[in-house]
Amino acid sequence: MRFLIVSDSHGLTEELTTIFERHETEIDDAYHCGDSQLALVDEHLLPYRTVRGNCDFGGDLPLERIETTDAGTILIVHGHHHDVKFDLNRLRYRAEEVGANVVLFGHSHVAGALIEDGVVYINPGSIRMPRGRADKTYALLDLENREAAVRFYRSEDGSHVEDLDISGKL
Repeated sequence: MRFLIVSDSHGLTEELTTIFERHETEIDDAYHCGDSQLALVDEHLLPYRTVRGNCDFGGDLPLERIETTDAGTILIVHGHHHDVKFDLNRLRYRAEEVGANVVLFGHSHVAGALIEDGVVYINPGSIRMPRGRADKTYALLDLENREAAVRFYRSEDGSHVEDLDISGKL
């Protein structure tokens, strides 16, 4: 299975559509990890399963999603309620509580991924205001036979950001 992951778009619209259309034929699902600053019914956000971030207003977006797929259980949060800017401990505890083998989050705007204790944690970075590097990024996750491969891409042109990629056994 292949999943598209974006976060922290902070009001961008056309970019969300462009990224989705770039990968639409090759993915099984698309996730937005919050701070879209768009309503759930916004046409640019509709292709994504999304959660509410600290800059999203209104109650139409859930604070977390737990998705059951053929590849396992996916936990999607923004991360502001899990203190992800400091460490991943609260996120690890929540993943354990819900039995997730995939955790998607944003909030810090720092792109990165980690596989630990059978769980892959992915922050796709921000497609508007990245931190820690200049690249505005999103990620693709491939899951097959308990193997995960995470690849990062630049939002502007879809070019690969190889130094962020990881892969390993869950």
